Amino acid sequence: MNKLSVQNIKKSFFTINGKRNILKDVSFEIEEGSFCLIGGENGSGKSLLMSIIAGLEDSDSGKVLSFGKAGLVFQEAETQILGETAAEDIAFGPKNLGWKKEKIDEAVKSALEKTGLTEKKDFPARFLSGGEKRRLAVACMLAMDLPIIILDEPYANLDYTGVKQVNELLRILKKEKKTVLLLTHEIEKCLALADKFIILFRGEKVFDGQPNEILEKDIDLEAWNIRNPFNSYKTIGDLVW
Repeated sequence: MNKLSVQNIKKSFFTINGKRNILKDVSFEIEEGSFCLIGGENGSGKSLLMSIIAGLEDSDSGKVLSFGKAGLVFQEAETQILGETAAEDIAFGPKNLGWKKEKIDEAVKSALEKTGLTEKKDFPARFLSGGEKRRLAVACMLAMDLPIIILDEPYANLDYTGVKQVNELLRILKKEKKTVLLLTHEIEKCLALADKFIILFRGEKVFDGQPNEILEKDIDLEAWNIRNPFNSYKTIGDLVW
């Protein structure tokens, strides 16, 4: 089976205080068609690593071996909007690839249907809701038939309805056998959808396994500054972080 292989990735930056190592020899493999949740606190190196995988950033050393091109949905999905309407935005990529009009129209129609945006196809793209903008960004990648889709903090600034919309889209991507990498510190919102779970902490990979191992091995997630998703709520007093 094809795999996305991340091998010994290192990345550092020079600051006024000297050299800062951001990614420290990170390695892992993800099988084609699987859903990988990558957890970690803000500043753990998740976004930088995904930019390297997507080819938007170079590493200092190490390499990424991929079976296909990866598309990255940024936390601020609005920054990726290039078309006036949802349909025009989805068509932008296929047009740049030089596809014929008939193929573009079919790709746009299919992507709108899969992401539940058909009724918004002529709606101004920048006036869509936060959840709809993230779905639009994914629709753009589906239209170009990208095999790997990376979502960076897709739940940021979303209400309950928006979170459910994103999760429904994730289920569609799984059904489509897309390889999904989802970066978040809000793991309780999607851990059940994942086939593989990786945790980054201060630039290092500290966990790489299946989601159920968190319970089976009684792993202390809060040692890595990730809120334990298995906390229970029985009284009003429990409802505080």
